[in-house]
Amino acid sequence: MLTLETERLILREMTVKDAPFMLALLNSQGFLDNIGDRGVRTLAQAENYLIEGPINSYQEHGYGMYCFELRQSGDILGVAGLVNREQLPGIDLGYALLPEFLGKGYALEACQAVLAHAKALRLGELLAIVNEDNQASRTLLEKLGFSLKGPMAWGGDEEVLLYNITL
Repeated sequence: MLTLETERLILREMTVKDAPFMLALLNSQGFLDNIGDRGVRTLAQAENYLIEGPINSYQEHGYGMYCFELRQSGDILGVAGLVNREQLPGIDLGYALLPEFLGKGYALEACQAVLAHAKALRLGELLAIVNEDNQASRTLLEKLGFSLKGPMAWGGDEEVLLYNITL
């Protein structure tokens, strides 16, 4: 089981035991507004979401989304990792935090660990997508070294901004 460590955080593979956290994250206002509604409303649905998503990705690709938690307390703050999306021509950096942990540098620290992991996997490039009005996420991607490629169609009549970074 993969574990990544930073000064304040431990990133680890998710298990079905993370279903209560995932249920809370997927239904937080920031997730719904900036990423989308995944339709997960029960613990059983959250367990299934974890099995079909991150847990399957570890087996299929050797990477996926990871929970990140505080080293000192073990509190789970959010997720960060690598995702294969059908709509994108490459591997995507994804991340999300519970609202009470925003603005403290945790997402930056977790994503830096994921970028180092991606380099160790010898991935040549990573992509990232963000809603145009999500300035906090756009700023985070720029701090990580991502460059704006431009807008792209997403999910019918929606549009997102596409970023990339060469590792």
